[in-house]
Amino acid sequence: MKKYLLQKSPFIVPTNDGKIIEEHHGLASTKNQAISIAHMIAPAGWSEPFQTPEFEEYTYIISGKKQFIIENEVVILEAGQSIKIDKDTRVQYSNPFEETCEYIAICTPAFDFNKVHREEE
Repeated sequence: MKKYLLQKSPFIVPTNDGKIIEEHHGLASTKNQAISIAHMIAPAGWSEPFQTPEFEEYTYIISGKKQFIIENEVVILEAGQSIKIDKDTRVQYSNPFEETCEYIAICTPAFDFNKVHREEE
């Protein structure tokens, strides 16, 4: 029995906002409920509505910049920086900048659309 799970074809999450989401491990790709790991590419001008997820989210920026509005504080991360946002924290993710942002997102437990609690725009 193998002691590892090699992921060669991540699940491509369908989007309608130009963002590319490749889930390597998580509910959609490997049925893992404990963690999700995704490679993301957010185009210039991209944003999501505010949300208050029931999971922690870690973000590591590979290239470009990403803006976080956490409660009422604006935080901007650049390449090589990372952040952890606690569960049950109101946050908005966006890329209001002129270049694409590439990053890795890790959620514990795994990202679940039913537990992200996005606000109406």
